[in-house]
Amino acid sequence: NLFIVADGMGGRKAGDTASRFTVETIKTLIEQSQEKDAISVINDSVKMVNSLLLQKASESEDYYGMGTTLVIATIYDNVLRVANVGDSRLYVIDDNDITQITRDHSLVEEMVLAGQLSKSEARTHARKNVITRAIGGEEQVEPEMFSIDLKENSKILMCSDGLTNMLEDAEILSIVRNNANIEDAARLLIDRANENGGKDNISVIIVEL
Repeated sequence: NLFIVADGMGGRKAGDTASRFTVETIKTLIEQSQEKDAISVINDSVKMVNSLLLQKASESEDYYGMGTTLVIATIYDNVLRVANVGDSRLYVIDDNDITQITRDHSLVEEMVLAGQLSKSEARTHARKNVITRAIGGEEQVEPEMFSIDLKENSKILMCSDGLTNMLEDAEILSIVRNNANIEDAARLLIDRANENGGKDNISVIIVEL
């Protein structure tokens, strides 16, 4: 199993190209890898796709400055392995709890960590879309890696910031918890984010063990 969310940037054409290229290339790199350790496979593939996207960006002026966030996950023996670059997120939802596993690579997240902003203020800050790490952003990228033991009833939620800028974590938890069918939950999350303003593209993946 392999789950990926990539949220492109750099104008519509460039952003679409960056995100699609990254997802398709990551999938191919992982399929072709001879490495056995999942963390190493993901880490190597993320670094390779960064280099390949930079090459792709040099092919056309239309692609200048393109890049993408990336959150990627796989589950084996009830252990979740995750990597992220940028501000797309992965949450684990257990019963009455929602836990953000990834850490946003963004300017406002750095301000939150420094005590300059609260989490609620960060969601509406004028510079909330400024990310500090991206696929295609620089010649070298370092994905942040996580490994989490899952409970039998765990659900995984992966999303772009188009969801989390429009919904509080508590509302995300409520929707997922109150909709047993994960397809219904995903659709409702997107509908609710659009009702709240829908200011950005919204991508959602929900994984049920």
